[in-house]
Amino acid sequence: MKKFLLGLAIIGSVFTGCGSDDDTSVTPPATGTITGTITTDTTYPYGNYTLVGIVKIASGVTVTFDKGSTITCNKTTGDNALVVLNGGKLVVNGTASEPVVFTEASAVPGSWGGIIMYGDAPINAIGGVASSTSEDGNALPYGGTNAAHNGGALHYVRVEYAGAKLGDGTKENNAFTFYSVGSGTVLDHLVAYKGADDGYEFFGGTVSATDLISYGNYDDAFDWQDGWKGANNSNWYGYQTVKGNFGMEIEASNNNNAFFPTISNITLKRAAGTTPEVAGAIEIDAIQFKKEGNGNFNNVVIDGYGNYTEASVTYEGVGIKIQDAATNTDQVNASKIKVTNVKLSNTTHEVKGATDAISVSFPSGNYTTSASATGASITTGNWTTVNGASLIQ
Repeated sequence: MKKFLLGLAIIGSVFTGCGSDDDTSVTPPATGTITGTITTDTTYPYGNYTLVGIVKIASGVTVTFDKGSTITCNKTTGDNALVVLNGGKLVVNGTASEPVVFTEASAVPGSWGGIIMYGDAPINAIGGVASSTSEDGNALPYGGTNAAHNGGALHYVRVEYAGAKLGDGTKENNAFTFYSVGSGTVLDHLVAYKGADDGYEFFGGTVSATDLISYGNYDDAFDWQDGWKGANNSNWYGYQTVKGNFGMEIEASNNNNAFFPTISNITLKRAAGTTPEVAGAIEIDAIQFKKEGNGNFNNVVIDGYGNYTEASVTYEGVGIKIQDAATNTDQVNASKIKVTNVKLSNTTHEVKGATDAISVSFPSGNYTTSASATGASITTGNWTTVNGASLIQ
């Protein structure tokens, strides 16, 4: 199999030449099957590939996909996912006009495991421990001391219809899942499209991400835990439709950390008629802080998080929800949560505790509103459309 794939790379290089700006629309696409553990550096030229099984990129190995490629799996073959093991690198060279798409043949949310990346950057997991075991079905250790861990570079990548359980994993996977990934990794212009769990989830680590779109994912648009502290995040756009829980679910595994992530330019929208993922789980707020979650957020647009009625009971949506008393005391009152320049519309409450016993009062300057807030600034192109429909609503 490896010889076959390397042959494809050589053939593809003959077709595409040396220039990175060659037009793939006039290049015959390569084809092939990607399976097993990849143990040698491999480049997949522009093409249409089939991914079969839980494909792993071994430590010390770099796997590269050229722009315009499509990688398709099929749930009828069993569990499928692309896993970057700690020490491995995934490089995806998509462009705004020719993104790289990872998808599943049935186009049903929850049909495969998406892209999962492991690193050895620091984490702070439950109990304050510096290492933990992944919940993705691979049951691999994550966490370390290498803050600058480099898992590669993802440019203009779309992951579709992910969210499947792998093996005996304890929960669904996400479109993109990052376990203790470090700041040397580049995450730029990514789309999580119609998955059955979160669009993006960070389990600790120091990686940052720019220009993210989360569209139509059943759980949260964005989620993190285990002390994630990415410091240079910007342009995050979440659009929830049909099913969806929180726009952002923010927690720190019950650790009162001295640090927090920073994100600027955020848009969170919830389409009319969107329901929670599971009946009885009333998760309808734009941003929920719990279990000592914190962060610094600026230029935030929130729209559509209004009331939801279930079994004749009406629940009121909130822009900023503080879920528990410890988070209110340790994070809000201690100025570890800052949400500034916020513009809200079609949302019932601006700021609220989960119960009447949680009285939320931000210190001066830590929560501010602005009618001129713009939210995410997404430059549109082929990468922001699916089947001709724009993802920016």
